[in-house]
Amino acid sequence: MVIVRLARGGSKKRPFYSINVCDSRCRRDGRFIERVGYYNPMASGQAPKMVLNEERLAHWQGQGAQLSETVARLVKEFKKAA
Repeated sequence: MVIVRLARGGSKKRPFYSINVCDSRCRRDGRFIERVGYYNPMASGQAPKMVLNEERLAHWQGQGAQLSETVARLVKEFKKAA
């Protein structure tokens, strides 16, 4: 199954997450098919908190990809803010 989920990056105490499309059998930070955006919870000032390619996300959902619970919540907030 293909899933859209977060992959953690950044340093200790300063998380940065990539929103990746990947096979559900792969590790969290492992191999992925495509990066469709990122989420930076520590963003300050004019820096964007989240960037998402909605066109590619819709494409993958049309192909049957499932969103993880956290990604679904973030996408809902992103669309509400936009």
